[in-house]
Amino acid sequence: MTSGYEEAKAQRNVLEKLGSLIPGFRGFQDRELRRDVDKLQREHIAGEIGRVKAQLRDKARAYTDGGQIALLGPFDRLDRRLDGLGQSVRFADYGASGLFDAVKIGEAELQRLYELDLSLLEDLAALRAEVAGIPAPGQADASAALDRLEQHVRALDEKWNGRERVISNVVRG
Repeated sequence: MTSGYEEAKAQRNVLEKLGSLIPGFRGFQDRELRRDVDKLQREHIAGEIGRVKAQLRDKARAYTDGGQIALLGPFDRLDRRLDGLGQSVRFADYGASGLFDAVKIGEAELQRLYELDLSLLEDLAALRAEVAGIPAPGQADASAALDRLEQHVRALDEKWNGRERVISNVVRG
């Protein structure tokens, strides 16, 4: 995940490169770039959560169309939980508190955050596969699959909260 920052850094325009020659400006510029990359990463993760939600809604619609409304409660709970997770990711504080100030965060902490973001994306890919594996209406009972999905979404939520704890510890420490 460190490549996102490095790629963004390499794509600076001429004015930004000129500004980096001004004493003190480069550190400010790097912090802003890290904030921008963090925001882009979080928006991407939130977008992936949105894709899982859309896929889940399609499955729920199939159950509704098939007249099997008993499972709409679990589908709705999953939808709300994914919505909450997506909002947490999208609107998380990403720098107003000085998170990426070079004095407060080191490369090790940044690496942990990048690794956590990457693992979230991998978990979301696995979640999409699980949603795709929900049996079609009338084929089999989907209750167990929906229960497993809810457990995995809870685990994702907990993982995201772990990311927030890393940030809080860095800012406080």
